[in-house]
Amino acid sequence: MVRSIRALDVVLAAVCVAAGVWRDLQSGLFDGSPVAGQRAPLVVTAALGVATGLAVFVRRRQPLPLYAGAMLCWLVAGAWPALPIAQYAVGAHVRSARRRLLLVVGMLAAVGGPLWLAYGADASLPISLAVCILPPFAGMYLTSRRELEASLRERAEHNEREQRLRIDQARAQERAQIARDMHDVVTHRVSLMVLHATALESSKGRDAEQIAGQIQIIGRTALEELRTLVGVLRDGAAAPLRPQPGIADLAELVADSRTLGMSVELTVDPGVRAPSLVEHAVYRVVQEALTNVHRHARDARTAVVVASGSDGIRLVVRNSAGAATVPASAGGHGLMGIGERVRLVGGTLTTRRLPDGGFEVAARIPVAATAREEFE
Repeated sequence: MVRSIRALDVVLAAVCVAAGVWRDLQSGLFDGSPVAGQRAPLVVTAALGVATGLAVFVRRRQPLPLYAGAMLCWLVAGAWPALPIAQYAVGAHVRSARRRLLLVVGMLAAVGGPLWLAYGADASLPISLAVCILPPFAGMYLTSRRELEASLRERAEHNEREQRLRIDQARAQERAQIARDMHDVVTHRVSLMVLHATALESSKGRDAEQIAGQIQIIGRTALEELRTLVGVLRDGAAAPLRPQPGIADLAELVADSRTLGMSVELTVDPGVRAPSLVEHAVYRVVQEALTNVHRHARDARTAVVVASGSDGIRLVVRNSAGAATVPASAGGHGLMGIGERVRLVGGTLTTRRLPDGGFEVAARIPVAATAREEFE
């Protein structure tokens, strides 16, 4: 881009210089100067051409030297190529509308006046239009368009940076929330192992195989949850933990939504069981989905389905179209957070707009066989 701009400057400067020394680039309507009616010495026209050519390189910061050089080249030698270049620079780089108007009028007088006196309106008007009027309008239009494109590009980049920041913040907040929300599962599992070990010792060999198997299942589950916990807390320290709701608490959550006037149906397979990390992730997905329904479709009918399959837990929260209580643009980061929570326990979260205007949130979370055996 910079190279092309420099190349263009060189070409325009060369044209201005050539117009000062080459008579074929000087108007044939006058014998040299449109004012004096005679040719100026070559050294004078060449000096003016060189000065005008040098002014081309600074026209973006200072368009007036190019304007003055172009006008002098025209008045002294009838050299016209620098005129549209200077007028374009006036339209593109002179910010004051009043100054721009004065410069255009001045150039019209310098170019159109001699033509009008010598050849009348038939020659003056089209040449003045082409040389003095169209170039500044083209400069204003193209410059405004470039500025608008640059502004839109900058705004898009700014919005993209803000969106990335909001996503990162939502993920970080959800990770911190997991750390604050999560029950001390490892301590709980170890306590169960100690109790089972005590029972094994007290049994004096009776049911030893069954108790040992239970200890093994609890230990494996504890290791899985410990790996997940370490992954969550790898980015920061954990706050004090407290017991958190799971699948068994969904009925109470749905009941709370019904008290707000929402129509919610809950279906939970009786055999759905999972580690507390997974259960709390399911609870949070349903909680966030119901919150969004209340915000964006308060009178919609909503169905919550939690099922267990060979590949883990499947969760679907689907609502019909309804009236919004807040603007559709408000919020929107809760789904990012629960998406991060589901991802951290190895699952996937998908959302989609339904053809009838409703919305669906679906999650699939794998549950290890050892974890399911513990609850059977």
